[in-house]
Amino acid sequence: MSVRGSVAPAAVAIALLAGCTPAAGDAGAATPVFVPASPSKSAAAAPEPRPEKITYPAQGAEAFTAAEGEPAGERQGTLLRYRVLVEKDIKGISAGTFADAVRTTLADPRGWTAGGDLSFRRVGRGRPHDFTVYLVTPGTRDVLCQDAGDGYTSCRNGDKVVLNVARWANGVPGYRAGLRVYRQYLVNHEVGHRLGHGHELCPGKGRPAPVMQQQTLGMHGCTPNSWPYRDGERYAGASGAYEDEVPPREGASKP
Repeated sequence: MSVRGSVAPAAVAIALLAGCTPAAGDAGAATPVFVPASPSKSAAAAPEPRPEKITYPAQGAEAFTAAEGEPAGERQGTLLRYRVLVEKDIKGISAGTFADAVRTTLADPRGWTAGGDLSFRRVGRGRPHDFTVYLVTPGTRDVLCQDAGDGYTSCRNGDKVVLNVARWANGVPGYRAGLRVYRQYLVNHEVGHRLGHGHELCPGKGRPAPVMQQQTLGMHGCTPNSWPYRDGERYAGASGAYEDEVPPREGASKP
């Protein structure tokens, strides 16, 4: 078992850590830019809405409901088209509601489009797309991720951005921010892998965690942060990952 807090080289971490581990080809991400942390507007300051009651089995039937596409809007740089699919066994959240949350995060001025060279647009079922964002049960997470299979984390596997409904519904223990902030982090972290970014380390005690840090597994002295840009500048840490222990897989949610 790995000991929380020790640091492994990025290549070793990729081999050891299940879940949000970049697939082959992610190691070539651009060298991170270090930006001093400074106060900025954060979604954490907004009132936390009452979370919807989401229920799900431990293993779904791998059948999905697709969210509708959105109208074409203004674009900048490279356009990436994405689908949103929600496993039908998940109750309490519709494909449209989940898709709206994903879109709001991806369109935020602190998100991946802040660099001015990228745009996202959601498309409907059967339309050409560059990647798919899934919300799935813990068991289907293991099927789609095709990794060691921990049933706890989320992942990116090729053009599949796979979000575990157990994390979407419950967050993680000890995450010192609301569920909305964690969900924003979850979307930006896994989409960040699709964009070619690997895992990053906490840049210093008390500083915001880089969005590509595995905040699901440990903060290592950093504070929660769900955005890749702060004050208009890319905010990142050194490449690498911690040998954090993955918690036990979870079963079905209780109604």
